[in-house]
Amino acid sequence: MKKSKWLIVAGVLIVAGVIVALLLRHGAQAQHFTAKVQRGAIHDVVEVTGTINSVVTVQVGSQVSGTIAKLNADFNSRVRKGEIVALIDPALFKGALLQASADLKNAQANLVAARANLEKSKAALVQTKADYERAVGLAREGVMSQQQLDLAKSNYDSANASASGAEANIAQAQAQISQKEAAVAVAQTNLDYTVIRSPIDGTVVARNVDVGQTVAASLQAPTIFTIAQDLTKMWVYAKTDESDVDNIKVGKTVTFKVDALPKQTFQGTVSQVRMNPTMVLSVVTYDTIIEFANPELKLFPGMTAYVTIPVATVPNVVKIPNTALRYKPPIAPEEVLSLYKQYGIEGTDEQRAATKPTSTEETAAASSAQNLPRTPKAETAVVWKLHADNSMEPAKISLGITDHAFTEVTGVIKGDLKEGDDLIIRSVLPKTDAPGTLKH
Repeated sequence: MKKSKWLIVAGVLIVAGVIVALLLRHGAQAQHFTAKVQRGAIHDVVEVTGTINSVVTVQVGSQVSGTIAKLNADFNSRVRKGEIVALIDPALFKGALLQASADLKNAQANLVAARANLEKSKAALVQTKADYERAVGLAREGVMSQQQLDLAKSNYDSANASASGAEANIAQAQAQISQKEAAVAVAQTNLDYTVIRSPIDGTVVARNVDVGQTVAASLQAPTIFTIAQDLTKMWVYAKTDESDVDNIKVGKTVTFKVDALPKQTFQGTVSQVRMNPTMVLSVVTYDTIIEFANPELKLFPGMTAYVTIPVATVPNVVKIPNTALRYKPPIAPEEVLSLYKQYGIEGTDEQRAATKPTSTEETAAASSAQNLPRTPKAETAVVWKLHADNSMEPAKISLGITDHAFTEVTGVIKGDLKEGDDLIIRSVLPKTDAPGTLKH
């Protein structure tokens, strides 16, 4: 009898446990996380990254090939315009200059010899001309034969041609002198190029060669130094998305930080938005130039700057967290549209699509959509309020500016929304519930 009683009691307890579990399962509801509708200021900013550069950077190279004989500057050296910063071994270039000078002297001597030959030719021409004129007179009187007259005429013509040839030789010698003078000038210029001078006042930020290294300038001028003109005044080259370009105005004061000094904020001024576009993965960006002072030389060329460009500010407005704008209720699309209709909100195709569950194929398509152009900013949105009885109420609102954490509410189109209301930002379903079974 006692054993039978214990079995009956155990059976009753099991049945009671099952009933309690079923009741708990049936009454389970989603857990909602909320955030308050607040009032305060919103600062709309554009946040971009950029690279710090000097205003003027000059690459100092060599126009001649040779071995580096001496370096008068190194990294971080301050140099003046015209100061000698490097020397290339001049031995070969001095030899070339001496050779060109010798060739010039030889050409000048040839000119002297050509002029002497011209004088000799002119004297012979005078003699043969006189002989020919005398032979003509004697031939008329019958004293000289025709053969002798022809010989005198031939000698005269030959002397005349020799004189013309001597004049041509002088012109040729003068041309050779000009050619050799040009060769001397080239050789002298190449010799001068072995002395490398700084073209500007500035700081050496890069040295690319060592003493004894051979530089070859046959294809392009090799870079020996990179000199930044003035590191106390620098620029930030910031890549700005095309959707933000219209919000950036020249003269706007901006702030930025760098990894080297994370606790310090620097200020600069937008000086230019360059119209030259850059496209990477179908995203178009433009260079925004930001000028700033660097009197203590804390910032170096090449540092990454995290720039914050203020766009607009509104004080004392109703604002909601951006997480509430991204929230989608975990209920069936039909229930969403039913709630829309209950509170006078028109369900658009876009809203219907947003309430549908996302398939694996759609998720893959969304992940690959990063190469598509950015969509324009939405002007309206639907947010969901949470009541004390755990029910939800949609409200359609118009949006203003955002600081990427909160967005301004410029008006309530449908429904009711006021400061202090609880907006759902996230929902967690019980494990035994499936989407579409949430009670509201």
